[in-house]
Amino acid sequence: MSLKKQIDEKLNEALKAKDKSTYPTLRLVVSAIKDAEIAARTKGQKEMVDSDIMAILKKMIKQRNESCEVYKKAGRKELLENEIKEINVISNFLPKQLSDEETKKLCQEAIKFSGASSMKDMGKVMGILKSKHADTLDFSKVSSLIKELLN
Repeated sequence: MSLKKQIDEKLNEALKAKDKSTYPTLRLVVSAIKDAEIAARTKGQKEMVDSDIMAILKKMIKQRNESCEVYKKAGRKELLENEIKEINVISNFLPKQLSDEETKKLCQEAIKFSGASSMKDMGKVMGILKSKHADTLDFSKVSSLIKELLN
């Protein structure tokens, strides 16, 4: 079943169950997907594939993580909790992210495989990781980890 259909089904379930902590977030997700579909159609693309939808979901999570940082600094606990709930709902549709230890191990392996020795080689290492683990790694963490390992 496609990711879009899974999201639609979860939205219908949440609406039927009157789950007020889930369906507003799912409506935002569906809306973002429809906006992207409209934009894609104007460019001549026919249909959204799961990887396109995953990119949208990752972008939405990134936006909410940035909002979380702002709310933490401002001491807005209720808004922070709402953003965390939304992140959890959206994350259910993405592959599980690897732990920090697993991420570090993969970074070390990629550095060895590419023969990277300085910051100039960071692009090679990132390319290897993106080709093999694009869905399961958080590349904001990966970037700082590689910089740390190469220095």
